[in-house]
Amino acid sequence: MAALNTLLEMRTGQQLAANREWRIETALKPLLRDLNLASLDDLVEAVQRSPEVADQTVDALLNQESSFFRDAAVIEMVAEAVATIRAEQDGRRIRIWSAGCSVGQEPLSLAMLFAEQESQHETLPPDIVASDVSEAALVRARAGRYSHFEIQRGLPVRRMMRWFDQQGEDWVAKPELVRRIAFRRLNLIADPLPVGRFDVILCRNVLLYLPLDLRRRVLDRFATVIRPGGLLVLGAGETVIGQTEAFRPSPRYRGLYEAVPARV
Repeated sequence: MAALNTLLEMRTGQQLAANREWRIETALKPLLRDLNLASLDDLVEAVQRSPEVADQTVDALLNQESSFFRDAAVIEMVAEAVATIRAEQDGRRIRIWSAGCSVGQEPLSLAMLFAEQESQHETLPPDIVASDVSEAALVRARAGRYSHFEIQRGLPVRRMMRWFDQQGEDWVAKPELVRRIAFRRLNLIADPLPVGRFDVILCRNVLLYLPLDLRRRVLDRFATVIRPGGLLVLGAGETVIGQTEAFRPSPRYRGLYEAVPARV
């Protein structure tokens, strides 16, 4: 158990609390079966021999829980904020980063919202960058393929029929929707961040799994690529308070955080 927890921490910075180590065995059971291994000890040996197995193990340990329009009120607030920023910036193209996008439901939800707005108003679509540390998750996100269970979680039937095609038992996002998003693999702790400045950064339910020093590092890194006054969206159980001076609670959008302008 300890060796696998260490692997996860080295690759992603994430830590599993001692009272959640049961999740390691639960998460890795399918991988043990696929690799025809009898125990976690056998898996540790396989990880040491094969970088590919190490990648598969880390991917299996990551929590990829997500859904379309998760916390719908937050997604709608982001859309409202983008409309305000667009109006205040005289039509400049808005840039959004979905950090820790899992298998793609969050950026696809945003892409749907903005595409529907464009059909009603003549506006430039925002640039949407979506990143995750897991290449396996990104393969699924780029394919835009979801099971019937996944597609029903948070996605109204009207949007499902408009933006997805049924292929067998799965539903696949239309290519014109997926093309609105630039997916890339990225480790928030160590990899170079996307070039340019963002108006909105969403990083929901990622910091929860990081120790305090790495949370601070990630927040300070976000501050280097967000516009002054830009918005940071965290999960319901996450906060910047006591962790960084680069962001503060937004007075305009409850529950969101805005970038503090750098002192001259």
